[in-house]
Amino acid sequence: MSLPTVQPLLRRVAETQRAPVPFTLDGRPAQALEGDTVLTAVLTQSAQLRRNEFSGEPRAGFCMMGACQDCWIATADGARLRACSTFIAPGMALLSGVSGEVPA
Repeated sequence: MSLPTVQPLLRRVAETQRAPVPFTLDGRPAQALEGDTVLTAVLTQSAQLRRNEFSGEPRAGFCMMGACQDCWIATADGARLRACSTFIAPGMALLSGVSGEVPA
């Protein structure tokens, strides 16, 4: 199944000289910059952070104060991370639910 091409929600306009950090998003190779949060890393690649577990609607996780529960994202090994306060690390494998690959 081929995923549709979507425009990322965020576009980087400054600080492009930091070291690259490779990760995967829904099984696809992606790249962030050192110091990015998981939220920034994902939204520079995609239009959503994840799908809501109750409604299936796309979520972007923009609360930015750690209280809303809207920024949780799954990892390929089944863990859940708070994307707004977790920094991206090399080799992270993240699942947004766009392709239906969210662990049970």
